[in-house]
Amino acid sequence: MKKLKLICALAAIAVLLYGCAEMNPAPTPSSSPVLDRILTRGELKVGMSGDMPPLNMATKEDKIIGLDVDLAALMAEAMGVKLNIQKMAFAQLLPALEAGSIDMIISNMTMTPDRNMKVAFVGPYFTSGKGLLTKRSALGDAMKMEDLNNINYTFVALKGSTSEAVVRRGAPLAKLITVGSENEGAQMVVDGKADGMLADFPICVVAAYRRQGSGLVPVKAPITYEPIGIAVPKGDPQLVNWLQNFLNGIEKAGHMKDLGEKWFAKPTWIDQLK
Repeated sequence: MKKLKLICALAAIAVLLYGCAEMNPAPTPSSSPVLDRILTRGELKVGMSGDMPPLNMATKEDKIIGLDVDLAALMAEAMGVKLNIQKMAFAQLLPALEAGSIDMIISNMTMTPDRNMKVAFVGPYFTSGKGLLTKRSALGDAMKMEDLNNINYTFVALKGSTSEAVVRRGAPLAKLITVGSENEGAQMVVDGKADGMLADFPICVVAAYRRQGSGLVPVKAPITYEPIGIAVPKGDPQLVNWLQNFLNGIEKAGHMKDLGEKWFAKPTWIDQLK
């Protein structure tokens, strides 16, 4: 009799739990965890290095400006949230994205197969190429990486960047020094501590312009092709779809052309920089 009562009690509990489960079904997984996080917070956190002019750079007041910032602001406006720029060293951007401390990276980041194994990319929203900043006339005419592959050369590149990878792969005989910022690298070239700095072509042009009289010159044309994209966490197809549609929309509306003219054709922002 006691055994029968126990069985009946367990059956009653099971029915009760089943009924509760029916009334409070388990939440279904979000189709876009990152978008949900952004909208719930009311804030879009974008990682940038802040030292890659004219895409992102710091003013004398430590405000980050540039094409990347304007693009992120348009994005936040379209989402109906505030923009929060998270400035950090370039090498820290991908770890921060993978850790979830930022929602995306918009920081002159090249879409490479290696990075794409860790995160998703949308774009490119901009195309660039590697340039060389140098004081040596022999290097100023370089057209390909083979021209730089010499045991007597010392080059500097941003740590964790495609510039570092390009030098290691394309000029293995040369000595390579990695730095935390491209401003630091440009100064090393000025001081004669390196024969040249490999960086994205626009960065080389701006660095030479800002240091007129130092003897710095950029190579005449980009050495490589670099597609620049927006990095987002993997496993969020709705966010990728949203960003693709957003980029297509502002491209068709002419906003990307306007941003290009603002930051490349009219460098009135130079005097704002440190």
